[in-house]
Amino acid sequence: MHASATTDAPATTRADTIAVGVFEDEGVAHDLEGAPLGALLEAGEARTTFKHLALHRVDGRRWLLVGLGSRDRFDAERARVAAAAVHGRARELATRTLCWELPHHVSDDVAAALVEGTILAGYRFDRYRARPEDDPPRELDEVIVSAHHDVADAVHRGAVGADAQNFARELQDTPANDLTPTALAERAREIAGVEVEVHGRDWMTQQGMGALLAVAQGSDHEPALIVARYDGGAGPLFGLVGKAVTHDTGGLSIKPAGSMHEMKFDMSGGAAVLGAVRAIAELELPVRVLAVVGATENTISGSAIKPGDIVRAMTGTTIEVNNTDAEGRLVLCDCLAYAVAQSAERIVDVATLTGGIVTALGSTYAGLFATDEELAAAVTSAGEAAGEIVWRMPLHAEYDEQMKGRYADLTNSDGRKAHPIQGASFLKRFVGDVPWAHLDIAGMSNDIGRAYAAKGGSGWGVRLLLELARAQVAAEA
Repeated sequence: MHASATTDAPATTRADTIAVGVFEDEGVAHDLEGAPLGALLEAGEARTTFKHLALHRVDGRRWLLVGLGSRDRFDAERARVAAAAVHGRARELATRTLCWELPHHVSDDVAAALVEGTILAGYRFDRYRARPEDDPPRELDEVIVSAHHDVADAVHRGAVGADAQNFARELQDTPANDLTPTALAERAREIAGVEVEVHGRDWMTQQGMGALLAVAQGSDHEPALIVARYDGGAGPLFGLVGKAVTHDTGGLSIKPAGSMHEMKFDMSGGAAVLGAVRAIAELELPVRVLAVVGATENTISGSAIKPGDIVRAMTGTTIEVNNTDAEGRLVLCDCLAYAVAQSAERIVDVATLTGGIVTALGSTYAGLFATDEELAAAVTSAGEAAGEIVWRMPLHAEYDEQMKGRYADLTNSDGRKAHPIQGASFLKRFVGDVPWAHLDIAGMSNDIGRAYAAKGGSGWGVRLLLELARAQVAAEA
């Protein structure tokens, strides 16, 4: 979907449908002569209640009045939700070009959010479904934001971020028989403006990545360590690490059958990292990024890792594998160690790590763990700006003691108590003194119920990481 901005009045654009938002206790900013939209409010056909829609036709053009609720409560996230509601109605009307009139006295972030909500709501994953001949696709081709001042930069940023998030969603939704680790690596190679290296099993063996390889040893599909580098020419090297288990059976500690079909989403952290790098590169941000994505399957065969096995990570640390379904930390620990070895100066990892974080936080917040206060604050602020909010969870020396192994340096699991914190305490051992934040997104990866991403892969994390990179640019300006 193409997105653009204009300072022309909505009625002078090529749009066949125009969306006008109305706040509580406020009228229509620019009413129409001869067929006033305000009359719809007076008649009660249109309302200022948040997301309420009313349709009006004038001279062959459609006008959608959408309630925005209280101005005090309106922010970028509510703009995304309102845009998704408008998109749904516009799609029913077979709209091809939609124009949003930017509400008065709102930030440029709202302009970006209206574009994001529209593009995200327009995502469809239907490549495997036959479409009836009598049901032609009805998709928007273009969204325009009309404002009194130039919001082209914000609109472009919103479009790039939303497209990158939809790229991540497409990766998530692709079934594991098609999106193998090497297929994911090939998709990474398609990202423009980024130098991508893909390393296989032999290279990982040479690097001593015994933890990641232990997860991979049960699958017939080759694992892939995907390393993407973007050099915007300035600032500290920002490390992004993603878990990309393209399907997770749980290994010999097998998962329940009822939900195993959803385990194609266990690569969501890797998808988010790749989507974020794509957006950063397309926006040509003056930052330096090292992205490391560990891609593998965790499945069952005669060669699969067994509970009780001991493996050695890249750092030389030995790990007692007491639960083969706690495989994400085995993948990530070698990826984190590699990012440190490549001189990353601060690191954020993203992973669907634990079911425990879903129990604790549901699909509202992702869990944040951090060793550095400044980085934790930056991630939190970026999440608020992106509408991808996080809740900080504790780290404590007692949890570190809990992760000590009986027969090895560490264990990968010590039962169910504080399981999300166990995972973070385990991973902390592999970053040394490098400022590090861990995002457990198990509750955010799919079926999160957002108006603009209700079902399937959500692409959660792409916009947060993009905002984090933008904040770094602003801080160094």
